[in-house]
Amino acid sequence: MEGDKMASNQISLLELIKIFAEYRNYIIVNVKHLQENYQRTSIKRIQGVRDENGEIIQPWLRTEYMDKAEYVGIGEFKFNRNNATINMLVRRKVKLVKLEDKTPILEIAGLLVNDLNTFNNYTIVSDGKINVNSLQVKISSKKLFELLKIKGVLDADKFDFRSEYTIRLDNLPLIPINQCYSTIDGLFYQLAEIKALSSIISAHLKGQSDVFVRSQIDELQTHYLSKNIYTNFPTTNEYINIQEALANGTIDSRVSYKIDIGSQEILNLSKLPSANKFLDRMYRVYDRETGKIFTKPRFEMAFNENIAFRHKLLSSRIKITKVDELMKPIFDDFLGLDENSIVASILTKVGADSLIQVLQDKHSGKYIDKEEMVAALIAASTKLEEYVETIYRERISPLVFYIGATGKLPDEIAVPAITAKELVARYPNLQLSQDEQEGKFFEVGDSIISVYAQTEYYSKPLAIGVKE
Repeated sequence: MEGDKMASNQISLLELIKIFAEYRNYIIVNVKHLQENYQRTSIKRIQGVRDENGEIIQPWLRTEYMDKAEYVGIGEFKFNRNNATINMLVRRKVKLVKLEDKTPILEIAGLLVNDLNTFNNYTIVSDGKINVNSLQVKISSKKLFELLKIKGVLDADKFDFRSEYTIRLDNLPLIPINQCYSTIDGLFYQLAEIKALSSIISAHLKGQSDVFVRSQIDELQTHYLSKNIYTNFPTTNEYINIQEALANGTIDSRVSYKIDIGSQEILNLSKLPSANKFLDRMYRVYDRETGKIFTKPRFEMAFNENIAFRHKLLSSRIKITKVDELMKPIFDDFLGLDENSIVASILTKVGADSLIQVLQDKHSGKYIDKEEMVAALIAASTKLEEYVETIYRERISPLVFYIGATGKLPDEIAVPAITAKELVARYPNLQLSQDEQEGKFFEVGDSIISVYAQTEYYSKPLAIGVKE
């Protein structure tokens, strides 16, 4: 990031985005201008699946925008959790029509679906660099107009809700000069425990709903709709072979810097396997009546009352890792194999009390209705997601964004970088991927911050002027 931007006393882009978020209902964006000046930062994906010959099989339905307007709501801003990237999620109204004859689909699974939502994602900042130079907007709030004038991002004298204003983003510093950064001590293990428990819950809920029966979910999926009634079409890369695509210029690559937090025992959250993978590694899942052991166990089997769990007898070749030591108590407690209260502690922290009671009843032998169990799992999943989102928004994402935008730690927590070789010498239990072995690391209290490069690919022909 340029030094003159860091020294600027202008409002920062992060502060501007907070204003946009607060006044979201009073500002609309010229979507045509946005699309014509947008630079794609990822691989373009096309709807459909490829057959064995590589040919695209298109979905039997497609969407058509219902809003033909030139303007859309400014949308919701999302910070990437691992790099200095900000996305703007724009909601659009669509209808489903048959690909063959454009006949509209009006009812699915007993629901009227003539007014659906789809989302377009625009990367405003990509790896610490402005990706959208300006937004052309209309403003319906005089209070917002005056605020943007005071902050120096509007060059206009008189409020006029009919007028279109240009808000330049490329001349703003990315981060506030006086930004404060919270300590991250202890956060990794909170997040790791929640991730392990969330993974168990997600594995249970695959194909489940507290609103729809199985046949309704199947019908929604046949019509490319999720359980939340959002469009969910299958997509594939526009190329078949990545090396050929790089050679012929269909795609290009760039370096992206990923930032992770971890501990002196586990480098980052990506080291935690999925719930079903861990279940297969450490547990036997069997039928109580027949004794049959399932070779590919899945947590969704748990809804069958005859299914039971026990520890797997591990061979001497299996090395117990720090990840295993973190995850196993959570799994044991959830499955009722050990009463260590860790699951209840996590759920209490996030306010998911209903699942605590359901699990206690289940482990005591009480019959639990499947619908009651699914509802408690869904409620807990929502609470866990909200808790994690708050931690990232308030304590981790600002730090990640600063590091990604400046290439260094904030002055108040600056510590010298060490190499992967030095890190492993200090903490031999840490497991590093190939990319991580080329990175640099910072010891901050009891935490480890990792910064390492990864290759990202993007669609070259549509780098500018991408269309929906």
